Amino acid sequence: MASNSTLYIGRYAPSPTGPLHFGSLVAAVASYLDARSQQGTWFVRMEDLDQPREMPGAADGILRTLHGYGFEWDGKIIYQSQRAEAYNNALDYLKQQQRVYPCACSRREIAALAHAGIEGPVYPGTCRNGLPDNTTAQAWRIKVDNSHVHFSDLIQGNIQHQMRFDIGDFVLRRADGLFAYQIAVVVDDAEQGITHIVRGADLLNSTTRQILLQQQLSLSTPRYAHVPIAAHADGKKLSKQTRAKPVQIDRAAETLNQVFRFLGMTPPADLAFSPLSEIWHWAIQNWQLGQVPKQKMIQLR
Repeated sequence: MASNSTLYIGRYAPSPTGPLHFGSLVAAVASYLDARSQQGTWFVRMEDLDQPREMPGAADGILRTLHGYGFEWDGKIIYQSQRAEAYNNALDYLKQQQRVYPCACSRREIAALAHAGIEGPVYPGTCRNGLPDNTTAQAWRIKVDNSHVHFSDLIQGNIQHQMRFDIGDFVLRRADGLFAYQIAVVVDDAEQGITHIVRGADLLNSTTRQILLQQQLSLSTPRYAHVPIAAHADGKKLSKQTRAKPVQIDRAAETLNQVFRFLGMTPPADLAFSPLSEIWHWAIQNWQLGQVPKQKMIQLR
């Protein structure tokens, strides 16, 4: 990837819906090692947009865990819940460019007319040409066309979506007034000058939407690398919903070595008994993005 810190700015952006678990730690480690191995800058951003799903105290707990595992981030932490004005400015710009429109459709109405896309029902465009009579706008959607958006992922390879068929007109501000993840992450990445994004493959299909928004907002597009997500033996992704166990600070050395192996590294057996400073030094010196398994999911045993 990049060769010096002037060319590499990375970030880790967890959602505080629960404690940090092994799958979240994988993404954090990969992002951190890729930045530090290139003498780059590494930010932490708290993606706490979805307040109804946020667990009280989870954000502070995640930061304590990261600190306990020896992560060292640069600059101040950004909280998306405090950045509504920036997202609203981006939405206003898209309104001025006539690239978004209000939508009054319910989920039930959409499901009745939609075809299946890569991540659920594709919006059928009911409100594209104006709201139906006797309806009130609930959300704002971006207009997509029949173009193909593609990018070369540094792990997963070439990815391409036909936006109108695969994705459809996606939501930028929800019916409850909260801004959607897609616009928030694009605005934040641009403001922080992010050049490289290393994250879990569960966000792989979101990337074309973010690239489309970057183009519509005249923003630069970072390089992307999506590492495999960690899954239970039954194939379900580790998450709060699947009762993933929190990682323990008192087992940081052991757990980090497990993460290294998950990411295709081969730490020496005695590294698990070394101080965290030595563990990170070894990992940064030996990190190679090309060694990461080219898989979207790896089941834990």
